[in-house]
Amino acid sequence: MPEVVLDALEERDLHDAYKSRPPYQQNDYLSWINRAKRRQTKEKRLRQMLDELACGDVYMKMDYKPQD
Repeated sequence: MPEVVLDALEERDLHDAYKSRPPYQQNDYLSWINRAKRRQTKEKRLRQMLDELACGDVYMKMDYKPQD
């Protein structure tokens, strides 16, 4: 995991929320962020991931129901 992502997760206290997501979602988020060419796009995608994790019921702008 890139350090900037790890730092952002820890800063917003979302590391546990990230780890509670299925591995495919964790990988999707990281690869989606890293595929961006421009720094601004990477930052925008990182913010989206953080907001979705904070909300808890959204994944890539789609409804998400966490498994119990």
